[in-house]
Formats: sequence, structure tokens, C-alpha cells
Amino acid sequence: MIEARHLRVLRAVATTGSFSAAGRELGCTQPAVSQQMKALEASVGTPLLVRNGREMRLTQAGEALVRHASGILAGLTAAEEEVAAIAGLRAGRVRLVSFPSGSSTLVPTALAALRAAHPGTRVSLEEAEPPKSVTLLRDGDCDLALAFRYEGAAVAEDWDDLVVRPLLTDRLVALVPERHRLARAETVAIGELAQEPWIAGCPRCRGQLVEVCEGAGFTPRIDFATDDYPAVVGLVGAGLGVAVLPRLAVESVRPRGVRAVRLEPAVRREIVALTLPDLAQVPAVAATLEQLARAAGRM
Repeated sequence: MIEARHLRVLRAVATTGSFSAAGRELGCTQPAVSQQMKALEASVGTPLLVRNGREMRLTQAGEALVRHASGILAGLTAAEEEVAAIAGLRAGRVRLVSFPSGSSTLVPTALAALRAAHPGTRVSLEEAEPPKSVTLLRDGDCDLALAFRYEGAAVAEDWDDLVVRPLLTDRLVALVPERHRLARAETVAIGELAQEPWIAGCPRCRGQLVEVCEGAGFTPRIDFATDDYPAVVGLVGAGLGVAVLPRLAVESVRPRGVRAVRLEPAVRREIVALTLPDLAQVPAVAATLEQLARAAGRM
């Protein structure tokens, strides 16, 4: 009989590559990890790992079991949470992952409303940009992921196996120094910024910037790249370049020394909440989804 705790150990060993590293991740000793792996191999009746000195790799059976482990563990979590709700414990746990501008705009409003309505529900928050956040969800390391996708992107998102809850459409704006020649313009075409030095954001946003600029007939000269939105605003405010940021990102900082100008034609990204089908039935996850939708409706 395969036990859930053994699957968690196997997944940790596969992810970290060693018993000692898996032990550190799980908060137990290396001998304990070794014992649980032996118990799991005895349960399935075949080796799951091949050890060669300090190196370790999964057997074919081990690879198959790791592939199924995330779905099994997600299903078990869903069962545990639903049973707890039915039993009237009025408790729940939600592990939420969000990209930074969502964490500072949508998430606080949603979680404050959730706490007021369901004070027994605990929510943890971790920040990650998609596609990493989506990987965390599929691997069973979170219950709910706040993510985004750009309209008309060259590579479409593969979310067919997930529950997708659309929240809002976030329009991108151009950021220019307050004394820039276009600072007082109502709108700006991205081609008008072709000769400017650029400050780019996260890797995914950077890729979208290049795609949009190339669609307008030029390749942007990116002088600075940073995942930190206040740093982007600061660099623009200092006159070191221009940038394009989502409206949510601009709202999450205090833009000093810069002007936000509407881009035409519009460039948009869709903000969504993602979860697994089993987890969508868990009351605490469903309630968090609902509060995120309500917070988005007020934006």
C-alpha cells in the first residue's frame, strides 16, 4: 500500500537529488528519508532509485510514480479539506502564489474580506511569476495561483488541465520621465519610443516588450532590466530611459518623476486565478477564488 507521506518523500528526493537535501526540505533526518524510501520500494515491489556513489537517479518505475504523485497528493488535500468542512470544523488552509503586482493590489483586498467572512481560514502567500507559479500549482506546492497571459502572445498558455477563473483585463501603459517630450501626450504609439533607451521588467514581460516592439518595426535597446517595479519607476524618473508596465504594477508603487501615458494600439494582459479541478471543490479555495473575483471587480 502506497502512503501519502512516502510519495511526498519520493517527490522531494526527485526534486532535490539527494536524501540529505530532501530531509532538509521536509524537516527530517537523512536516515528517516532513507527508511521511508525503502518502505515505499517494498510497497511497490520494485526499485525506484538507482544509486551510483553520490549520484542518484530515478528508475523507470520511479519516474512513473513521481509523475502521478502530484495529482494524488492534490486529490488527498482536496479530500481532507472537504471532509473537514463537512465535519463543521470551519477551518481551512489555502496556499496562494501570486505575481508581485497582484500581491500588492488584488490580494490584500481579497484576503481582508476572506478573513472577515471566514476567520478560521488560513492563507499563506508566496510570490512567483508565471510560468513558475503554474508549475508550483501542478506540482502540488500551492492550491491557487494568480497568473496572467498577454493577449495575442506568440506562444499560447497551456492551461487546459486547470480551472481558469478570469479576474480582469490589465492594460499596459508607457512610462516616460516627467520632462520627456511625450509626457503631456494623451496617448503614445510604441513606435514613437523606438529611439529611446528602455528599462525592462521580469523575463516574461521583457519577452512581451520585445515582441510588441518588433511588431511595430523596431528592436528595443534595453539598457536596464529588473524585476523590481519601484526600481523601474526610479530609473525612468531619473531620465535613464522609458518603460512599459501593466497598470496594476504602476498602481502598486508611488510613481515619482514619471508620467504614465496610454499606449495605442492597446496592449493588454488577462489576470486569472488558476487551480486544479479537485482543489476547486475545496470550500476554502472556492471562497478565496470568490474574494479575488470581487476584489478584481472593484479595480
